[in-house]
Formats: sequence, structure tokens, C-alpha cells
Amino acid sequence: MTQKVGSVARVWRGWTTPANADVYETLLRSEIFPGIAAKGVKGYRGIQLFRRPLGAEVEFMTVMWFDSLADVKAFAGDDYETAYVPQKARAVLARFDAKSAHYDIRERLDY
Repeated sequence: MTQKVGSVARVWRGWTTPANADVYETLLRSEIFPGIAAKGVKGYRGIQLFRRPLGAEVEFMTVMWFDSLADVKAFAGDDYETAYVPQKARAVLARFDAKSAHYDIRERLDY
């Protein structure tokens, strides 16, 4: 199925120690993601979570989907590139990207 072209993906990465990886993933699933959805931001379409081990670290990547850059700004504010990292997440992350990257989605095919 082809999705509409012109949407925006907000991509962000953070890293934990292996010992904190499950703690962080649980925090994302149980508190942070539901909290984002509860904001009711117009044009917010969802989020994906990716995880991979990297030796002494575990990398997490999130991809948020929005209808437009204006909708991203409604979520993140005028300084929309600044990463949204709640204090509870900062407590278990070893490091994280201070900025989120934004991409125009040119095409998306789901099979």
C-alpha cells in the first residue's frame, strides 16, 4: 500500500548500557510513548522504535510520523530540532542526540 507523499519523519537516537536497555525500553512503551499520544498533537501519526546492540552500548532509534513540519513544531515548539528527552529517560540514557533530524517522506510502501 502506498502512503501519501509529503509527510515528515522525525528521527532521533539514544544509547544505554546493556544493563539499562530493558529499563529504557519499558519506560518508552509504558510512559513516554503514551504520554506523547496523550498530548493530542494534530498531525501526529505514530512512532516506531528500533533497538540494536553495539558492543558496550545499546542503540535506540525512534521515528515519529507527522503530517507536516507545522505539526512537528506543534509538538516540539519553534526550536523543533531540539530533541524531546524527558528527565526519566535522561536518567537511564548513557548519551543521546541533542537534535532530532527531520526528513520529507518521498514514498512509503507497505506490503
